[in-house]
Amino acid sequence: MFVIGLILLSMSRICLCVWKRERVKKANGLKAILISGLRMDVVTLCYLLILPSLLTCLFTGFDAISGVWLTALRIWFVAGLWLLVYMEIATPSFIDEYDVRPNRFFVEYLIYPKEVFSMLWTGYKLELFIGLVVSMLTLYLGWWFTGLLVSDIASPAWYWRLPLGLVAVALCVLGARSSFGHRGINPSMIAFSHDHLMNDFALNSTYSVLYAIKLMRTDEDASSYYPKMSQDKVIDLIQQSTHIDQAQYIHPELPTLVRRPASYQGKPKNLVILLQESLGSRFVGGLGGLPLTPNLDEILKESWYFTRLYATGTRSIRGIEAVTSGFSPTPANAIVKLSKGQKNFYTIAQTLFDKGYHTQFIYGGESHFDNMKGYCLGNGFTDIQDLPTFIKPQFIGSWGACDEDLYDKAHQQFTELNKSDKPFFSFVFTTTNHSPYEYPEGKIELHNTPAATRENTVKYSDFAFGEFIKQAKASDYWDDTIFVVVADHDSRVCGDQAVPVDYFNIPAIIFGGGVEAKKDDRIASQIDLPPTLLSMIGIDNFGPMIGHDLTQDIETSKLRAMMQYHDTFAWMNNDNQAVVFEANKPVSSYQYNPQTHHLDAMDLPQAMIDIANANALWGSLAYKNDYCHWGKIKQAM
Repeated sequence: MFVIGLILLSMSRICLCVWKRERVKKANGLKAILISGLRMDVVTLCYLLILPSLLTCLFTGFDAISGVWLTALRIWFVAGLWLLVYMEIATPSFIDEYDVRPNRFFVEYLIYPKEVFSMLWTGYKLELFIGLVVSMLTLYLGWWFTGLLVSDIASPAWYWRLPLGLVAVALCVLGARSSFGHRGINPSMIAFSHDHLMNDFALNSTYSVLYAIKLMRTDEDASSYYPKMSQDKVIDLIQQSTHIDQAQYIHPELPTLVRRPASYQGKPKNLVILLQESLGSRFVGGLGGLPLTPNLDEILKESWYFTRLYATGTRSIRGIEAVTSGFSPTPANAIVKLSKGQKNFYTIAQTLFDKGYHTQFIYGGESHFDNMKGYCLGNGFTDIQDLPTFIKPQFIGSWGACDEDLYDKAHQQFTELNKSDKPFFSFVFTTTNHSPYEYPEGKIELHNTPAATRENTVKYSDFAFGEFIKQAKASDYWDDTIFVVVADHDSRVCGDQAVPVDYFNIPAIIFGGGVEAKKDDRIASQIDLPPTLLSMIGIDNFGPMIGHDLTQDIETSKLRAMMQYHDTFAWMNNDNQAVVFEANKPVSSYQYNPQTHHLDAMDLPQAMIDIANANALWGSLAYKNDYCHWGKIKQAM
């Protein structure tokens, strides 16, 4: 059984290396992948075989129980074979989407079967068919093969059974630990490249998913990944790195709590955040990308827009975290899904509701997905408008109503809300630009074929946005509203760099009543948007956000972006100098070249590395110590 497992996993790894041979060659990684891969396969199979090795030694030969155990052993082996085979069969499609082996994403979405299975059935029928056929063959052949394995199994003398069982367990434990050291093996011990996919090739997908599940049981702390630093020093450096005078931080129990006066001091304006699914700058013509967004390009001419704003992560909930709470990215899950993020966690909705705003979340799908509804209702949003509230939508795909329906709903809501005496804050999240790329036919001229491609959904989403802008400009709420279009993240972040910086560049376009048109080439982060938007709508902010209010003249040396790429954290300044922290590896520093998109190794001052290190640790420290707790903030007012 052990040998069969090694053969299957090795064959899969070799096929993956052939598929991605250019990246394997560039990383000079074939030898490391195959040798470390064999080691990790031994680890996986030893975990699989510990229990049956002991029980087979103990039970085989006892007439009363031997037959029952051998049947159970066959079931165990067949289930284990199926798991190994199925996970490897599922791997190429997952790599295509996420550029890593199956990990926590593979299991997290299983709690949303409606959306996930609808997406799979619509966009991945061939993969599902192959998975079904291979699963049936594995189960059939596995049952036949295991029958041969146990048909004439030898039984040692009774006095040898326990010693042999203990020896077998000891060997399996040693193989599973793969180390005589204090700590057993983990993925960081075999990492050899800045290309995360190459490091993942040295794993197998069963191990990758099970290790991810193990980590999911705890809220991962950045200090267990990145260089340690005293809490006082982290706080001091974080305070220094903001554009606020450090003397204004006067609440030791909430060290980033500070009052920021708004730049605009007139009647408070409405605020609308249009969060765009998977819209990287490379898809926006006006930002130098593909010619897919004529309506967005047109609005650029009358907007304040950023050319160098970067997403904090690669998932929607990471984008939601950044633009609603201004919270720094961490190697853990986004606070949208963490336990302390479910109630009384600071968001700008808390501030705006406290200032008398109507606060709402509009989403074309089921808002319980990714725990968005729970996060919003627990943290200042009072009104959820999701798919069940839509009246006769024209098109519903795997993820919900199309963007036209979403914008029609938004326009209807804004029109009604504008009739009241209260200003409103609406957070609108699109769904169309998401695999399997479904949208109404006949709306756009296709950019490429087939119709269900990322590029075509970008075009359709832009078409829907253009129709909304026509309605909004003719409305009564236009002059009293600040709008921002910003992406949650780019699509399919991938590459052989430590952090593929170019895939984190996203559009951020602010427009509406009274917004002065200008192009902004400063480097910025998603976490800078919440304090900036509050300032623009005339709301003084008393909160813990560390992002910059970009309506102010920020000292150039303090401008930066931060990016979380799986368990790697990158910090980059306005001169494109980047500090990268990979899990349990020495810090590395680079000069980013925006033309070639390469990170070229270079030495950077220790002071800069310390600032980056403090930012890498800050999110976990703030979460652990409740520095963003709304109840505590209210008490300090």
